[in-house]
Amino acid sequence: MPCHEGQAEKTKFWNVNPAAMTTSRKTFFELQAQTSPHPFGLEIERAEGLYIFDRQGRKYMDMVAGLAVTNIGHRHPKIVEAIKKQADTHLHITPYGEFIQRPQIILAEKLASILPANLNCSYFVNSGTEANEGAVKLAKRATGRRKVIAFHKSYHGSTHGSLSFSGNEKKKSAFRPLLPEVYFLKFNSEEDLELIDNKTACVIMETVQGDAGVRIPSHSFMKKLRDKCSKTGALLILDEIQTGFGRTGKMFAFEHYHIVPDILTLAKALGGGMPIGAFISSKEIMAKLSYDPMLGHITTFGGHPVSCAAAAANIGVLLDEKLIDPVEQKGALLQELLDHPKINEIRRIGLMLALEFDSRETVEKIVKGCMENGVICFWFLSCPESFRLSPPLTISEEEMEIAALVIKQEIESHT
Repeated sequence: MPCHEGQAEKTKFWNVNPAAMTTSRKTFFELQAQTSPHPFGLEIERAEGLYIFDRQGRKYMDMVAGLAVTNIGHRHPKIVEAIKKQADTHLHITPYGEFIQRPQIILAEKLASILPANLNCSYFVNSGTEANEGAVKLAKRATGRRKVIAFHKSYHGSTHGSLSFSGNEKKKSAFRPLLPEVYFLKFNSEEDLELIDNKTACVIMETVQGDAGVRIPSHSFMKKLRDKCSKTGALLILDEIQTGFGRTGKMFAFEHYHIVPDILTLAKALGGGMPIGAFISSKEIMAKLSYDPMLGHITTFGGHPVSCAAAAANIGVLLDEKLIDPVEQKGALLQELLDHPKINEIRRIGLMLALEFDSRETVEKIVKGCMENGVICFWFLSCPESFRLSPPLTISEEEMEIAALVIKQEIESHT
C-alpha cells in the first residue's frame, strides 16, 4: 500500500513534457546545472522525520536519508534549535583556524569524547571530498612519502584529488590527468596487502564500501591491514563518510573490527542535515599542517559556526536518545521484511543495505516504481545492478513494514 494519500495516478517525474513544466521546474532544468540527463525532479516543499513532501502535497518515505545524511531524520527539533540559536549570534567570521569560535570548540570536544585517544584533533571542512583530500595531504606531509594505496570500486568524492584515489574508472577517464603514484588493491584481498611498503604514505579505504554496493570486509582483512600499515609506517585513513554516526550499528564502523585508523574522515551524517566534513588525527600528526609550509591546508568556510552547532547537537541526539543501540535489530528486521525470491542478494550492515538484481534496467524500474508509490530508494554509481536503502535510524517497525511492502510490490511488477 502507498505511504501517502491521493496517488491514484502515477506521475513520471523523470519524463515531463516541457510544456507542462512549472516555473520552478523550468528554472531547474534551464538555469541550474544538471548532474545527469534524467534527474528525479521532485519539487520539494518540506521535510520532517522520515518524510519528504512535494509541492503537490504528496508524501514520500525517505528510505535513503538523503544518502546517509539525515541519520536522525529530517529537521530534528534539536538541530533546528541549534541552528536558530547560532544564527542569532553570528554566522561566518573569518577563514578556519584564525579566531576562537565556540561552536567549533564544542564540536571538537564532542568528537574527541566519542573517539579513541589518538583521534583527538579535528580539522573541519565543508564536505566529504574535502575531508579526504585533506587527509591524504596530511599523510603525505606527515610521512614525507608520495605513494597512495586505494581500492578498486571505492568512492571518495568527485574533486580531482578524490577522483584520483577512487576506484571507478568510468567516472575518472574524462578528467585525466589525475594524481600520480596512486595504486589500487582488490578490496578484502589479504594477498594484495603485500603491495603496501615503506614508500607508502597512506592507505585510504572506506571501512565499508558504500557506492560499490555495501561491500563489507572481513575481520581478518581489517586486522592484517592495520598491522601492515603499522609495520611499514604507512598511515591508515578510514573513510567513514557514509558509515559514520550509527549507520552500521556502531558510532563508527571501525569499532566492529577493534582497530583504530591513523586518520578518520567524516561528513554526511555529521551535520544532522547541515554541510560539514572533518578529518581527524592525533595532535602530533595534525600539527604538521601548520608549518613547512605554514597554512599547509586552509579553508574559508570550513567549520562554519552554524554547521558546527548543528553537528554538536546531532551527536547529542544520537547519544541522548540512544538511537544507535537498536540499529542492528532494525536492520535485521528490514532485511527479513524485504525477503523476496527475485532478489539475488541482500548485503547489509546495520541500516545500510544493498539489494541486488540481474540488471541495471531492473533496478531502474523498481526504484522509479517505488518513487511513484511514495518510497524513495536510490541506485549506486559503481554498482548499478543494486539499489540502496539507508533510512533514518529513527524509522519505526510500522514504517519499515509499509516501505518493504511497496518495494516488494515493485519487485513483483518489474522482475
